Amino acid sequence: MSLTRLLFVLAAATALYASEATAQIKVGVDLSATGPAASLGIPQKNTVALLPKEIGGKSVEYIVLDDASDSTAAVKNMRKLITEDKVDVILGSSITPNSLAMVDVAAETETPMISMAASAKIVEPVDAKRMWVFKTPQNDSLMASAIANYMAGHGVKSVAIIGFSDAYGQGWRDEFGRAAQAKGLKIVASEEYSRSDTSVTGQVLKVMAASPDAVLVAGSGTPAALPEKELKERGYTGKIYQTHGVANNDFLRVCGKDCEGTLLPSGPLLVAAQLPDSNPTKSQGLAYTRAYEGAYGAGTVATFGGHLWDAGLLLQAAIPEALKTAQPGTPAFRRALRDAIENLHEVPISHGVVNMSKTDHSGLDSRARVMVTIHDGKWELVNN
Repeated sequence: MSLTRLLFVLAAATALYASEATAQIKVGVDLSATGPAASLGIPQKNTVALLPKEIGGKSVEYIVLDDASDSTAAVKNMRKLITEDKVDVILGSSITPNSLAMVDVAAETETPMISMAASAKIVEPVDAKRMWVFKTPQNDSLMASAIANYMAGHGVKSVAIIGFSDAYGQGWRDEFGRAAQAKGLKIVASEEYSRSDTSVTGQVLKVMAASPDAVLVAGSGTPAALPEKELKERGYTGKIYQTHGVANNDFLRVCGKDCEGTLLPSGPLLVAAQLPDSNPTKSQGLAYTRAYEGAYGAGTVATFGGHLWDAGLLLQAAIPEALKTAQPGTPAFRRALRDAIENLHEVPISHGVVNMSKTDHSGLDSRARVMVTIHDGKWELVNN
């Protein structure tokens, strides 16, 4: 090899090494910022601006796309983020159907994905596909058992369910069915409705005909207010329970006085200021609340945005570990990042304390849930 050729090769290798050493971390974000799930996606989109722009000495770029609450659009967005934008990790989507549709793409492209949707089916079982997928919201199974425990402890014997006709609703019917059976609760009716429906009169009449002690609305966001308002209008006097999918102020606004006395399990972020100082999630919950309300105004914080904040906390903990073995923009870095997330232990986030493992890609335990009620139009921690 001539001296000129050797110098050229050395210069090219040096440039490549320098490029890899300073490579930017790219984070793709797919959210449901419009459509029926907008009350979930909007606070998540707002939260992106609060995430750190540098982690582990590397600059971080966030590329945000809206899937309009549509699973086909979510898959299209994910493929674009991976193939065109060359992202190292995906955050999203906001809802269960979209996240389930994205799992195959994560596995196919070997790109780590952190979902902000609730269903345990997104990460269970951790098989060859789901090994690439993690999530920050509490599993519906964890929250379903909280509801069943509370019902059983407060005199409820029979329950009716009215929930979404999609994967979120089905997940809750499955998980609450198991939790209810374990506590001796009888499910006397089960009805479905679409997120985009404007009337649930027929379903509510069937529920009321079963005379349940309590009704569980298995929905999320503002569409979950529809059955509750109809139940109150029809004179139902039993207790109404919602899932943690309604834990934001948009739900309070839409449901109004009809939601007074509603009970639900929630991540501790919703009532962070009411938690005892000994609670390990309080500091992160208050940190996110200060950051979000400082940017968008008092009273604007939502638990759904907290799930994206928590995804950011997972990245802040995992990226420095991944950088020890690989550089951003490479398949090796994506795999190293996946491995680092899977090995996170005792990481406090705004919704709990994370302990990931090869068989658990949610990593949350009972510290990730509290029971709350709606009192005078505000969220209130339930102490028993």
